[in-house]
Amino acid sequence: MSRNLPSPVALRSFEAAARNLSFTRAAQELYVTQSAVSHQVRALEEELGVRLFLRLTRQLKLTDAGETLLTVVRHAYDRIEETVQEIKAGSGAFPLRVSLTSYMAARWFTRRLDRFCARHPEIEIHLLLSNTEVDIRRTDLDVAIMWGYGEWTDVESIQLMPIQLIAVCSPTLLHDGPPLNQVSDLKHYPLLHESGRALWKSYLQAVGSAGTQSKRNIVMDDPNVLHQACIEGQGISLGAEALLAGELHLGQLVRPFTASVELGGYYIVCQPGARSRPNVSAFYEWLLDETKL
Repeated sequence: MSRNLPSPVALRSFEAAARNLSFTRAAQELYVTQSAVSHQVRALEEELGVRLFLRLTRQLKLTDAGETLLTVVRHAYDRIEETVQEIKAGSGAFPLRVSLTSYMAARWFTRRLDRFCARHPEIEIHLLLSNTEVDIRRTDLDVAIMWGYGEWTDVESIQLMPIQLIAVCSPTLLHDGPPLNQVSDLKHYPLLHESGRALWKSYLQAVGSAGTQSKRNIVMDDPNVLHQACIEGQGISLGAEALLAGELHLGQLVRPFTASVELGGYYIVCQPGARSRPNVSAFYEWLLDETKL
């Protein structure tokens, strides 16, 4: 059965132009003329019935449709390139492409990865770190580990672990500071926020302290940097108890009070039918076993 796909030449021209945001630079990369690239992109737009670029003065800008197509095409080319390299190298490894947040990767996943490699040396893990939710239906990912409430549609999902949101800080922060025995005592300390401040807002509202103020607010857009700042005594932060077990056990972080809030969970997500593939099935089994340790 033949595939109903656009011309490979048109897709290659689009990808180069979209990546460079320039027909001229795309033409130089592809060793063709600028008009040839422009012609291929225009033909692709006519075939799809949508505009892929906004052609501004001396500038190209992707439309929403262009952004969507670029994501899929880029992943497809990446996968082709990786497979070609594996074939050239004679590698027998079978790749498994997994998406998760950098925070989940650093705090939980990579600390256990050696056990998966020992159990399944034939499977080569490729991690794609993203701090925004991915639409696995529009990618070539095999598995995604995602936070949520399990309400995704047109995918298969199973809860990996529930999330209990807790407040944590460095013991050094409390050593010479005011008492921090209850939520209202947060007014004496700086709070560390992820961008948007949504976690603290949800937490304080859930524990009945929505009006609580802090000494100051520090906002960071990288949860791993925020986590390190908390360890170094820069303020109080929130985190998933299951992902902080190591730091709590070592005494790098402490819980100043016991209040916790259930906030969804981490889920293993894949496209329908993907779990029937041996490498995906093995990965699911290992992940679920890890939560029992």
